[in-house]
Amino acid sequence: MLQFRSFRNTDPPLLAAIWQGQGAQPGLRQPASVDLLEQLVFAKLYFDYPGLILAWENGRPVGFVHAGFGPNEQYTSVHKDYGVICLLMVLPTCRQMEVAEGLLQQAERYLTSQGAKVIYGGGVWPLCPFYLGLYGGSKLPGVLLSNHLAQQLYASHGYRVVDETVILECSVKGFRVPVHPKLVQLRRSVQVRTLVDPPRRSWWEACLLANFTQMVFQLVPKQGGDPLAWAMLRDMEPEGASTLRAVGLLELEVLPAYRRQGLATFLLLEVFRYLQRLGVETLQTQTMARNQAALNLYQKLGFQQTNQGRVFRKEHLPSPGI
Repeated sequence: MLQFRSFRNTDPPLLAAIWQGQGAQPGLRQPASVDLLEQLVFAKLYFDYPGLILAWENGRPVGFVHAGFGPNEQYTSVHKDYGVICLLMVLPTCRQMEVAEGLLQQAERYLTSQGAKVIYGGGVWPLCPFYLGLYGGSKLPGVLLSNHLAQQLYASHGYRVVDETVILECSVKGFRVPVHPKLVQLRRSVQVRTLVDPPRRSWWEACLLANFTQMVFQLVPKQGGDPLAWAMLRDMEPEGASTLRAVGLLELEVLPAYRRQGLATFLLLEVFRYLQRLGVETLQTQTMARNQAALNLYQKLGFQQTNQGRVFRKEHLPSPGI
């Protein structure tokens, strides 16, 4: 018989065991230790015990679901209109779909009881309160296509796909910076300013990136002035890791008036130079599948697609009492 209950302080080893029981899967960090879960999940300021629910079968834990909320429009606090089912995980040795359906119902009940009007299946910026660094790549991707159980679960329970993400990766060690007249010309007029661990731009960004070293590269005019373009990266390993093997590109932006002038390409090439000097091996990034301009840029520079995700959404919610 299946039973469900909320998180307790003694549960982290049980959750780590369920996680490790998933085996090797694309986009799923293994092994997820108790210490990592503490850093990246339980220590969040907005972690709420009732939102993390375990499933038990015949006295043993067989799965869990974690539900939370995104930020308000100012990114200054949590806003409960938009619920997120961040992660749902079930051991392969049990009746997976039955357990998953029970956990989904429990998560929906929790979110609606807190006031959620819409529920997202899978986290994606900015609705991504937990599991950055543990699931996906540089950012949270929604639900990875390789997660067949969750894909089937959401599709069969009233959720619709509202967006798709593409995860890409490029070798830094083997990257060769091309020489092009346009890039040489840009070098005469702009320069790159590098900021390591700059002040976070919002409370929400500080909560999400607190455990990662952050780097910002700003492209500024040589004669002075505000940035024309910028790129924000994070170390893929939490603080305290001994190596800087992979870095994730979180954001790449060019001011509208300066787009289609090669600034994004120039800035990314400077990022590659910087990372090569640090000995970084891989640069990862993520973009929406509908963002063809970004996909063209990344593919031009040699990025290869490694995975894909879907973002699910449900609007006609059950009553909290169901």
